[in-house]
Amino acid sequence: MGSGRRILSDFKVFSRGYLRNKFGLFFGLIFPVILILIFGAIFSGNSSSTIDIYTQNQDTGPFESPQLDIASQFLQALNSSSTIRVITVETSNFTNYLAEHSSSDGIIIPANFSANYLAASPINITVYGNPTSSTNGIIVGTVSAVSNLFNLQRFNGEAVIGFTQSTIGFENPQYVDLLIPGLIGFSILVSPMFSLVNISSEYKKNKLFKQLSLTPITKMEWLASKILWYIVLTLASFLLMVAVGVVVFGAHVNLTLGLLPFLIIGPTLFASLGMLVGTVTKNPETAGVIGNIVTFPMMFLAGTFFPISIMPDYLQNIAHVLPLFYIVEGLNNVMVYGNITGALIDIAIVSVITVIIFAAAVKLFKWRED
Repeated sequence: MGSGRRILSDFKVFSRGYLRNKFGLFFGLIFPVILILIFGAIFSGNSSSTIDIYTQNQDTGPFESPQLDIASQFLQALNSSSTIRVITVETSNFTNYLAEHSSSDGIIIPANFSANYLAASPINITVYGNPTSSTNGIIVGTVSAVSNLFNLQRFNGEAVIGFTQSTIGFENPQYVDLLIPGLIGFSILVSPMFSLVNISSEYKKNKLFKQLSLTPITKMEWLASKILWYIVLTLASFLLMVAVGVVVFGAHVNLTLGLLPFLIIGPTLFASLGMLVGTVTKNPETAGVIGNIVTFPMMFLAGTFFPISIMPDYLQNIAHVLPLFYIVEGLNNVMVYGNITGALIDIAIVSVITVIIFAAAVKLFKWRED
């Protein structure tokens, strides 16, 4: 039989040590709460937001009366749903229009839609979407429901109105084609951020910065050397992920020079942010907790794993405040949509944030504590 007193004594010692370890306390108590809050907010279903979808109506008439304009009635039925909001556009190249607006969701109402409907001739609507996105299922489901309603009203459910699904970008898209940009953004965030938080806080605790102050190297040079390493590491990680995606999964990847700014400025931003967190906190445990608080919302709310279009409006607004959002969006603009204008805007925003964070990290970084 074991001694109850010894067990209780050991329990007290262990529990006190655990409660003093802010890093362990964060993952044991706080992190699960954060996950519940984030996933609960995303998937609670309480959002009143709808999905904006670009639509081209090629059935322009003329019609003898509004009652004969069945295409407009069909679009009104789609727009009256609680799931999608139809945005009608006029363009000679609909797929290019979607790419230029960084959207994979679209609907084309074919010419003679109304005449074919009234004549009971087959009608085929084209629905564009990203097969890996949950919004695609919502859009397809809504189009299918409205099509079934129109078929039921006139043809007792006979499938006169049908639709085909298509995808912007690759001829035969796979899940990995559209997953790679998000994973690249994830790697740009995690490695520099966590490493610099740990390094800077440990160096400060162990007085290594004080020893470095006796060498010729400056604070900016020390930080720049770390940033350079994580840029090299990010480039290697990028090439590795692309190689695995192409060789193992047969992914289709567009490699352009437009990727380089994100692969360089991204690690610079998060290495500087990690350095800033590590140097302004009192000890490594506190630095780890603050680093996690800063990092984890970006992992889940910046579009890395989930498209922000499925999130409530207030979470989408939060996503636009997160630096990682612009990196992931920029990578998608370059690799998926070919939207150079959108990518330039993203890199401009990221560059401004990076300059501010880098300057703050250098200014607040001290070789010696006061």
